[in-house]
Amino acid sequence: MGVTGIGGFLFRARDPEALRRWYIEYLGVGSAPHGAWETHAGPSVFAPLANDSDDFARERPWILNLRVDDLDGLCRGLGAAGIEVTTDPAWGAPDVGRFARLEDPEGNPIELWEPDPSA
Repeated sequence: MGVTGIGGFLFRARDPEALRRWYIEYLGVGSAPHGAWETHAGPSVFAPLANDSDDFARERPWILNLRVDDLDGLCRGLGAAGIEVTTDPAWGAPDVGRFARLEDPEGNPIELWEPDPSA
């Protein structure tokens, strides 16, 4: 008996309905009732980081990491929609994958992760 996966990610928003629509439109997240969506089996990371970590902006207590299957295609689509996406080859690693970062309309950090298919 124990935890079998992440059951959800709930957070406060200035305009919850507008933010929900943004996540549905641009990332395909949470379109079912109550914000649910079916995820594909795969790894999830649970990693508390030191307060002085440089992994993401220090003024933010968390970053939402979403596993994707076509990082380049998603980044192109987001860019075409006027959403700024940052990539850095140094963020990736063999046997881990590649990453990109963006912010939602309320400034919440999001990391897109395409796992290394050979891992």
